[in-house]
Amino acid sequence: MTTAKYDVLGIGNAIFDVLVQTDEAFLARHGMTRGGMALIDEARALAIYNDMGPATEMSGGSAANTIVGVANLGARAAYVGKVRDDQIGRLYTHDIRAAGVTFETKAAADGPATGCSYILVTPDGERTMNTYLGAAQDLTPADIDDAQVAASGIIYLEGYLWDPKSAKEAFVKAATIAHGAGRRVALTLSDSFCVDRYRDEFLDLMRKGTVDLIFANEAELHSLYQTSDFDTALKQLREDTKLGIVTRSEKGCVVASKEGVVAVPAFPIEKMVDTTGAGDLFAAGFLFGLVRNAGFEAAGRLGALAAAEVIQHIGARPQVSLKELAQQNGLPV
Repeated sequence: MTTAKYDVLGIGNAIFDVLVQTDEAFLARHGMTRGGMALIDEARALAIYNDMGPATEMSGGSAANTIVGVANLGARAAYVGKVRDDQIGRLYTHDIRAAGVTFETKAAADGPATGCSYILVTPDGERTMNTYLGAAQDLTPADIDDAQVAASGIIYLEGYLWDPKSAKEAFVKAATIAHGAGRRVALTLSDSFCVDRYRDEFLDLMRKGTVDLIFANEAELHSLYQTSDFDTALKQLREDTKLGIVTRSEKGCVVASKEGVVAVPAFPIEKMVDTTGAGDLFAAGFLFGLVRNAGFEAAGRLGALAAAEVIQHIGARPQVSLKELAQQNGLPV
């Protein structure tokens, strides 16, 4: 196996985030399920946006947030995602490149606008997302560069990609190329509602070895195995995949493999502000630990550190150097 040009290559829905702090009444007024992610059309996007009030706007997308975190920690990172050649698409491209990520996916010349997610953050820090996929759903197998995938140590895919048909095909193509080159493939389950939609297909991806690593939170794990018992679900996860990483909010995380289970505590925080990106940045820290061969416990601590940084401010991208933060806390970088 040749040496990797990139440590981690992320493939996901390129989404621009529009975040606002609001209350439960706003969610009720718009019929939203608190803490979930709903796919919406352009008309609903406009209705929500017009009712939102002053917002914070920044580049997002689950896998993109993870890849920005990986780069922030000092690893070599690349990203594949589809934007439209419009104002927001150009801003998105600028932002991810400015974060030190290689981003070469050709922007769409026509079709839907660049995707946006309207994110409502309630006083407890919980985020409720309403996503207009726009151009992101037009990611196709043609956007997957064989050489780039083969030159990446770990391919990181987001469960949300399983919504659009052409993106699903791009996902499978990338996994096939990666395994052909002796690389590892990771999947984040993204959202319990996403798992509800594609439970059997996700389990199939795991059991057939299309993906090697699974990232999930507790709600997604329970949804995947349709059980409220954590230990039962974890036991099944260990049977179905080579490596499963489950985040448990303030309880930290567990890293489950055939060899056993490693529990890692959460990092202390001063104040929870916004949970947007918590899972994304946890994955960034864990993947960084993996590519640095730091061991599961250190990888879990790097993940916990990155997640703790991002939930203490608005938005899903780090606002300080995670590399320096890791060094200050005696973690391997």
